[in-house]
Amino acid sequence: MKVLVIDVQKGITDERLFNFEGFIQNTQKIIDTARKNNVEVIYVQHDDGPGTGFSIGDRDFEIADQVAPQSGEKIFYKTINTCFGNKELVEYLESSTKDNTLMVIGLQTNFCIDATVKSAFERGYTVIIPEGTNSTFDNDYMDRETTYKYYNNMMWPERFAQCVSMDAAVEMLRKAKP
Repeated sequence: MKVLVIDVQKGITDERLFNFEGFIQNTQKIIDTARKNNVEVIYVQHDDGPGTGFSIGDRDFEIADQVAPQSGEKIFYKTINTCFGNKELVEYLESSTKDNTLMVIGLQTNFCIDATVKSAFERGYTVIIPEGTNSTFDNDYMDRETTYKYYNNMMWPERFAQCVSMDAAVEMLRKAKP
C-alpha cells in the first residue's frame, strides 16, 4: 500500500474547503499513521504553468505546512487532473507497489481526486478513500458539502473505490506490509 497526498497546496488549503479543520486533522492522522507503519507517503502537486501564480516557484504551489513532506519522501508534479498524467509517477508505482493498493487523500474532491480515483481503478489498483480526507469548494452546481457527499457516498463506493471510516483506514495502514 502507498498513500498519495494530492494537491494539498497553500493556494487552495484554507477555510473555503468543506470541513476544513476535520480535513486537515484526518489528513495529518493518515500521513502520521502511514509513516509510523512504514507505509510510503507520496506527494503530488498540481502545476498550472508559469505565470498562473500556481506553478513551481510560486508560494501558492507549495505543499501546505500542515501536511508537509518529510525529508526523502517523493514529490511528483502534474499538469492535468489525474496523477497518472505524470509518467515518472506511473513508472514508480508500477515498479514499487506490491499489493496494488493506493490510499488517496487530498484536494479537490471533484477534480484531481475524482480523476485519480478513476484512473487508478482503470489501471487495476485497489483504491481506498478514508472518510474526511478529501475536500472541495462550493461550485456553480453544488455546495462544497453536497459535492463531497456526492463523490464519497454515491459515486465512488462499490464502483471505483472503497470509502472507509478513519478507524478502518488507520487499521489498514497498521496491517499494511511495506
